Amino acid sequence: MAFEWDPWIETAVALVIAVVIAVAVLVAVRLIVALVGRRVEWLRDLGRRVRTALWAAALIVAVWIACAVSAPGEQSWWPGVSRLFLIATITAGAWLLAALVSFGFETIIAREDASLGVEGRRRRTQLLVIHRLVLVIIAVIAVGAALFSFPEMRAVGTSLLASAGIASIIAGLAAQSILGNLIAGIQVAFTDAIRVGDVVVIEGEWGRIGEINLSYVVVYIWDERRLVLPCSYFTTNPIETWTRRSDRILGTVYMDLDWRVPMDALRAKFQEIIEASSAWDRRSASVAVTGSEGGHVTVRFVMSSKNSDDQWTLRVTVREQLMTWLQREHPEALPRMRVSTDG
Repeated sequence: MAFEWDPWIETAVALVIAVVIAVAVLVAVRLIVALVGRRVEWLRDLGRRVRTALWAAALIVAVWIACAVSAPGEQSWWPGVSRLFLIATITAGAWLLAALVSFGFETIIAREDASLGVEGRRRRTQLLVIHRLVLVIIAVIAVGAALFSFPEMRAVGTSLLASAGIASIIAGLAAQSILGNLIAGIQVAFTDAIRVGDVVVIEGEWGRIGEINLSYVVVYIWDERRLVLPCSYFTTNPIETWTRRSDRILGTVYMDLDWRVPMDALRAKFQEIIEASSAWDRRSASVAVTGSEGGHVTVRFVMSSKNSDDQWTLRVTVREQLMTWLQREHPEALPRMRVSTDG
């Protein structure tokens, strides 16, 4: 008597063979990556980054093929299940492609971080925006491919394409704010208006540009608050930036003092304070009387630093040490109010 396979036993065997082959191929790829990765570091990092997505895609395809060539492929319900396998494969493929793209962009961005000058910040900002835009495109294509696997959706898609003009007008009116922010996000990145890491003053708040997304920008305020603004804000409102062309910056300290202040001694003390500070970059320093109203004189101290953080430190140091020195050495120079009375 001839031995006959039970159809579902055949399916189980096919599944085991397919999974074993897929696992064997993946293990072989992993070993090759591990061996080559000893000399090529980025390949080892890439292997770790895409491992989960690669395993998911390979196993889904293996199970799909095993079912298609065995008993399930002959069942009336198989076309519906096959479509689910197709959607799962598209999803896993998009996940794998997104992981590859993210690894590439993050590697390039990490290299830019080594030199966070003006040009470095500009390139880093553009790369971040392009990275997010590519991920959105991958997601949209994956969703579109999954939907168009259904014949009904193809018919709907054909109808939409036939009336593309009307659809575009309706979509533009319904989502003009969203689309405006998306376009503004791309404009902000590529017109070099602001960059990640720039020091800005926005809405009266001092901080740094922390994130530039496709639709909004996050400003890291100095006291650890976060200011979230739509990208369109930066294309329609003036902003104050301290690092547009260079990180170097001039800072000022104003002091209202009495008319009897000894200016020569004050200048000498100011010079002594900034020369003792590592925050001064030795480009510029000056002292001048800029006002003489209201019974006192206004003295302006100007000093330069290589960046805004050093400038803040230098201004605080100058203000505090000059105040202490005046209190101790020249109390007559402190501001005072004079009142004259007739006897």
